[in-house]
Order: sequence, then structure tokens, then C-alpha cells
Amino acid sequence: METCADVLIVIDLQNGVCYDGNHLFDLNNLLNRVNRRIALYRELHKPIIFVQHCDEELVPGEESWAIHADLDVQEQDSFVRKIHANSFYETNLKSLLDQLDVHRIEFCGAQTEYCMDATIKFAHGLGYDNYMIQNGTSTLDNPWMSAKETISFYEHIWNQRFLKWIEIDGES
Repeated sequence: METCADVLIVIDLQNGVCYDGNHLFDLNNLLNRVNRRIALYRELHKPIIFVQHCDEELVPGEESWAIHADLDVQEQDSFVRKIHANSFYETNLKSLLDQLDVHRIEFCGAQTEYCMDATIKFAHGLGYDNYMIQNGTSTLDNPWMSAKETISFYEHIWNQRFLKWIEIDGES
């Protein structure tokens, strides 16, 4: 059986993040992987939290701020608005996790080197056991590395330092 944590946190898979002139690397596969994780958490009656970034391009209520339409978002899910790469910074995320008695978090979302990295490392510093499926994040190419290289680089840094991998049958 697949393993999971106490909660699934989906970070910044919003229209304006998934596509801002360019699509995130391997976006359709990422959305499919995330939806499979969401389905497992729903089946096990475990909470799902969607984190949404807010800034001058991602304005609450506007289309760019909305969670990607291909994701299975439901009314019972929790939602956190953030203004910083770290999803805990000036948000209610920590208190929400405390209310849910969370000790183990599974993360997925975007962007690998920004909001995912900052949040994973901060959660680790708070004492949470962090988990992720491989290729559970995405990003864009940058002047130094392709998106694929960036994801691989950060997954190597996170591995066994800041999180553990959830093994999924049939995937590596």
C-alpha cells in the first residue's frame, strides 16, 4: 500500500504560477501525480491544504490566483494565503497544522527552488517529518539550469536531510 503523511500540502499550483508565459516543466504529469496523491488522502479521510501565493500578479479572486482547474479541489479542503516563499511566514499554517495534530507532512507543488524549498526547510526546522513523492514539484528553466536539472538538484539536497521519499508502486 502507498504510504502517506498526516496531511497533504499543495503549494502554489495556481494558474499564474503554472503558466506565466511558459508552462511549468512537465506540468500535466505533475498535475496527474498530485491528483493521485489527493485521491489517496481523500480515500483515507486525511486533510488536504492548498497554499496560494498572493502578490501584485497573483491577486486573490483573479484568474491567475485561482488553483489550477485540473486539480481536485473540494469544499472541505483547507486554504492558506501567503505573501512569502515560506508558507509559514505570517500565515495561519502552523496553527492549522496544530489544530489537525499534524506531525508528518507530505508536500507537492511549485516552484521547486522558491516556495517549495523555503517551506520544506522551515517545516523541517519546526520539527515536522516531511515527505514527498519524487518529481512532486516543478519549476521553469532559469539562466543556470534547466527546470529538470533544478528539480533534480533540489531533490538531491532535500533527500534524507529535509524529507524522505514516499515510494509509489510503479514509479521511481
